[in-house]
Amino acid sequence: MSYELQAHTADVAVEATGDTLGDAFAAAADGMAAAQCDDIPDAGERFSLSTTAEHVEAALLEYLDELLLERDLRNQLPVDNQATVAERDGEWTVDATARGVPLARVSAREIKAVTYSEMAVEEADGGWRVYVVFDV
Repeated sequence: MSYELQAHTADVAVEATGDTLGDAFAAAADGMAAAQCDDIPDAGERFSLSTTAEHVEAALLEYLDELLLERDLRNQLPVDNQATVAERDGEWTVDATARGVPLARVSAREIKAVTYSEMAVEEADGGWRVYVVFDV
């Protein structure tokens, strides 16, 4: 499971991979956290969240958007993300946990939104690859 920040005009992009789709989603979330903060302390408690969507790209967007909402509501940066993704009865479900680092403990840059621009979710090299662009 890994992520790599990508250069992108006026925005920031993350390319993430994982053995499973959940691993790739979690790596994208870790990339989103890295785009917001250079140094992440060990502080914070884990929390859970769950999202559903009609297709896999929407599931990625809803999951990452929910993490941004958690950041704003809890004043915590979600890090050390873990996720499972499953398709059931035509809906995609993401069940996830993250560690919430208090924003007071970090110097965080703002990500305004997750976008569908250039979004990709695909099987690759025996695992999964996701690409997502964030509005900063």
